[in-house]
This record gives sequence, structure tokens and C-alpha cells, in this order.
Amino acid sequence: MSSSNTDAQTQKVKPIDKFLNGIEYVGNKLPDPAMIFLFSMLLIWVLSAIFSNYTFSAIDPRTGEAIVVNNLLTGDSLAAFLANMVKTFTGFAPLGVVLVAMLGVGVAEHSGYINTGLKLMLKRTPKALLTPCVILIAIVSHTATDAGYVLVIPLAGVIFYAMGRHPLVGIAAAFAGVSGGFSANFIPSGIDPLLQSFTQSAAQIIDPTIEVNPLNNWYFTSASSLFIVLLGWYITDKIIEPRLNKVALDGDTDDLPSFDQITDTERKGFYIASAVMLAGLALLAYAAWGESSPLRSKEGSLTDFKAPLMQSIVPIIFLVFWIPGAVYGFVVGTFKSSKDMIDAMTKAMHGMAYYVVMAFFCALFIAAFSQSNLGALLAIEGAEVLKAMQLPSAVTVVGIIFLTGFVNLFVGSSSAKWALLGPIFVPMLMQLGISPDLTQAAYRIGDSSSNIITPLMPYFPLVVVYCQKYVKNTGIGTLIALMIPYSIAFMIGWTLFLLAYWGLGIQLGLQASYTYG
Repeated sequence: MSSSNTDAQTQKVKPIDKFLNGIEYVGNKLPDPAMIFLFSMLLIWVLSAIFSNYTFSAIDPRTGEAIVVNNLLTGDSLAAFLANMVKTFTGFAPLGVVLVAMLGVGVAEHSGYINTGLKLMLKRTPKALLTPCVILIAIVSHTATDAGYVLVIPLAGVIFYAMGRHPLVGIAAAFAGVSGGFSANFIPSGIDPLLQSFTQSAAQIIDPTIEVNPLNNWYFTSASSLFIVLLGWYITDKIIEPRLNKVALDGDTDDLPSFDQITDTERKGFYIASAVMLAGLALLAYAAWGESSPLRSKEGSLTDFKAPLMQSIVPIIFLVFWIPGAVYGFVVGTFKSSKDMIDAMTKAMHGMAYYVVMAFFCALFIAAFSQSNLGALLAIEGAEVLKAMQLPSAVTVVGIIFLTGFVNLFVGSSSAKWALLGPIFVPMLMQLGISPDLTQAAYRIGDSSSNIITPLMPYFPLVVVYCQKYVKNTGIGTLIALMIPYSIAFMIGWTLFLLAYWGLGIQLGLQASYTYG
């Protein structure tokens, strides 16, 4: 009797698993992601026609005038839609990033260079520390803009598979670090001065003389790196992996790297190819070193988004993988001629066909959402409601985090969102005695935490494709169910971390403060 009760309890589904299974079931009943983007675009058209008939009092901070919803169902708008369709698709930024990077990665992968590199790395990485290492690398990848999405996330799946762990666990951990932990990084990147520029212009609405340091959140984002790694590690190993261990692999894993012994030829080829890559990076560093370097912005910065170096990150990623991959292939013998190298690049594009289709509809939807001004209206009206509530300082900061997280489900771009919300949040909180530095830190938490649960995020469909390589029936619901524990934990845990950080009075960054006035 007792044994039977024990077995029944063992077979009981944990409440969290029941909740996540429900989300997965409902989510996977949704249409294909490409169709979701198409239907969403049509819905935006209809809503734009409805709301264009209303007058709103909310002021658009970008123009200084009352916000207006643009009707996308007029004859002129539909004609412009057709005329610009090709340009909208080919100008979709994530598409070029993914395809160009994957061309280089394809050469490195199919030559065997990545395979050998992973085998060498696995020999030196304790299995118990694999999860935090992957999350940390994912966080650091922010420095190279979108490199994490096209490199770290798929490689994490391969590494976990090679270690005998479920590959979707690695993909989830890396996705959490790359996207959910977007604002956690101890290495300054181009996003810091970009957000600072919006923060400073917003603060000068109240105080024309105020200046904000580009690294005003650096200490906080550095401390957040450790916090996100630890929190993500716990969620991955204690919540995500036990659930995924019940999911069988049915994808095509035959073309995954084999992780048997490394031959002397492979080892030699890897070291030669890596030496060539390091020599190229050293040459790049030398070219960027001088103050008059053409890789710097007009102001002399290397990390400014306008700097040619920052704008060349994707081509650099292509070369960093293509050159050593080619060298390795010819040294080891996997490449006999240039045709073999071209074949490797072609194979890499085969796996991207489905993403290209989704990117087509995604590009059209995002363009329609932006042109309609509905996203801007949602952000501005939400901020106005928060302002009218006149909550205590700490509660207001928490409200900003959660409101930003909600708006982020519809307006993905960090800079575009801050361009809308910054001129409202920053002056509003300055009048409450809260500094622009603290307001920006709060914004960054909300901006990161919900990235990983919105299918409207441009790279979300790509991560679905990565998962389908191992589990064919992976859908939107599967990925959302995987990432919700991270999103909830990051939103709540990171908010509490900021409040504790604030309570202890630890400096947020360079020349930063918590109070104004």
C-alpha cells in the first residue's frame, strides 16, 4: 500500500511542469511562425485603420507633437507596401547578419575546424561547470552585437549533445544568456553610449546642463553578469534539464560533429588555423590602435555604433570563421579544392531556408508595426498611466521595469524603445529625485528579461530552427515554455538585485548617482 502510494506520488506531474506543458500545448497549437507574422501584419493594418480615426493627447517625444496612428489600409499605403516589399525584406537587418555569419561558420563547421576546437575545449571543461560557462560566454557575446544568436546558441546545443546532455538544455541556457541577460555584461559595448545618448537628451529636458557618462551603468551591469550566470545556472540544471530529459531526440543528428579522439593531423591543422586567425585579429587590433585609425568614429571611439569597427562586426565574424576553416580544411584534407569550400558554404545555407521564409514575413510585420505608430502609442500611454499613479520611488522603479518588460513584447529594439520611453521616464523620475542613471538601469532590466518569450523578437524564429534540428516538432510554444522560467526569474530576481544594490549604495557606474537634485 505504502509502496503503491509512493509510486503514485512519483508519477505525479509537478505543478511547474503542468504549467509549462500547458503553455507548450497552447503555444504549439498556434499557426506556423511565418503565418503568425502574416496574420499579425494584417491585424496591424486593421487596427491602424480603426485607431487612425481617434485623436490622442499623448505627445510623441520624437516629434514633440501629439502622436498620430497612421492608416495602413489607404490606397497610398498599400501601394507603398507593394512597392517597398522587396526592399523591406532585403533591408531586414537580422537576415543579413545571420546569412553572412553562417557562410563563414559553414566553412569552419564542415571543414572540421569547429569539431576539433570543441573536442579540445570539452577535454578541459568540467561537465559540472558547463552550464555557467555557456551562460557566461553568451553574456560576453553581446560585445559583438548579434554574434551570440548565430554562434553561441547553436554551438551550445552541439556542446551539450557531445557531453551527453540534452542539446535543447544548452540552447535554452545560451538563449537566456544572450537575450535574457542582454543588459548584463562586464565588457562595455556599443549599446552603452547608444542608450546614454537618449538618456542625456531626455534628462536635458529638465536640466539643460546635465551630462550622463556613457558607462553610467557599467558597475551594475558587471555585477549583474555574475548574478545572471548564477541564477541561470540554477534554473537550467534544476528546472529546465529535468523537464527536457523526458523529451526524446528525433532530429537529424547524423551530421553533428563526432567527438572521438583527436588525430595528430587534426591537432596540427587546428593549431595552424588558429594561429592564422590570431594573426588576423592581431592585425585588426593594430589597425584599430591608432587615434587616426579609419576603424574609429569621427570622435575617435571604437565602441560607438557609428564606428566602422562596430559596423564591421558581422563581416569580421565571417572572416574569423571562414579563414581558419579554409586553412584547417586544406591542411587536414577535408577540402581538396575550392569547390569543396563552396559546397560547405552551400550546405550552411540549406539549414537557413526555413529561417529566410520566416524572416520575409517577420520583416513585413515589423515594418507595418513601426509605420502604424501603434507600438509608440502603446509605450507612451503606458508610461503616462504609470506617471499618473504617483507611486513611491522604489515602487515606481519597479513599475518601470515591469512596464518596459511588457512593452518589450511588442517593440523589440532596445534603442527604439528607449527613444520613446526615455523622454517620459527620465524627466518624470528626475522630478521625484531619482537620477537618470538609476532610471536607465531599471529600463535595461525590463528590456532584457522578456526578450526570450516574445515570438516578435526577430531572432526568436531562428532559435526555433536550432531546436528543430534535435526535436522536429519544436514550435513556438515549446520555446516559450522553455524560456518562461528564465524570464520570470530574471524579471523578479534582477529587480530585487537592483533594489538591494541601490539599498547598499553601491555605485552604478562612472560618474553615476541614485538621486537628482
